[in-house]
Amino acid sequence: MAPSWQGRDVISIREFSRRDIETVLQEAQRIHPNPDLLRGKVMASLFFEPSTRTQLSFASACERLGGRIIGFSDVESTSQKKGETLADTIRMVERYADVIVMRHPLEGSARLAADVAGVPVINAGDGANQHPTQTLLDLFTIQRCLGRIDGLRIGMVGDLRFGRTVHSLATALTRFEDVSLRLISPPNLRMPESVLRELEGTVNYHEQEKLELEGLDVVYVTRIQRERFPDIEEYEKVKGAYVLTPQIVQEQLREDAIVLHPLPRVDEIHPDVDALPQAKYFEQAGNGVPVRMALLKLVLLGEGGGA
Repeated sequence: MAPSWQGRDVISIREFSRRDIETVLQEAQRIHPNPDLLRGKVMASLFFEPSTRTQLSFASACERLGGRIIGFSDVESTSQKKGETLADTIRMVERYADVIVMRHPLEGSARLAADVAGVPVINAGDGANQHPTQTLLDLFTIQRCLGRIDGLRIGMVGDLRFGRTVHSLATALTRFEDVSLRLISPPNLRMPESVLRELEGTVNYHEQEKLELEGLDVVYVTRIQRERFPDIEEYEKVKGAYVLTPQIVQEQLREDAIVLHPLPRVDEIHPDVDALPQAKYFEQAGNGVPVRMALLKLVLLGEGGGA
């Protein structure tokens, strides 16, 4: 029996079955602004790390459903600067809110918060570990653009070592059938072995260094993240390793293929690609609102709640 949605934590995509994923995607497809749905509910938005799309889309999602928002986006203004532990922060915040959305630079922080809190916790990114809500909006975008997820050929390009978005997405793809992955990265930024082990037996994958995109249905580009490198010299060696230009897109991809990026981008996708039909990354970012509306509705009201 599938676990109840009401009160459920959203920490790792590993805890999502295909049915769970499809429930969110279906809810996101049909949900619409309703100022009465979450009236009286309070969302705590705790961002210990910079964010634009995730933080703003969660805020937009909550407000479109009539909820209220408290929280912070600057750790400098919190009691953690005075030495308060994360566990104590969560114990305090849960008394003010009905759901906690948290981004934190430390891997495992979301799990700790969920273990402590008596209200649902939604992981908005914990270090280089997981970003489950990004994965759900990625899948939503793929399904809306291509009509399916089963049977697709997907390329992941760039920082596959530290990129939490590709870690979560790769895991989620094991829930689908006949998916193949082309993993394109510098040798020192290849997908972690722990993720590759999850793919074994369910998703066919091939690792390579060269930027070859022919035959792909989806190209998922990631930024090489300077902030994740403990050694800046290592970052300098790989920054700008891959740049998707209009020429590459037009020569190597079909017109009905799609290019995704979790954003922000630096120089890995040339701005002129934006005008091409394959460019779907701004649509992808916009899809964060209905997906996060769906998640807030599900964890606060359950399936069918407020219908």
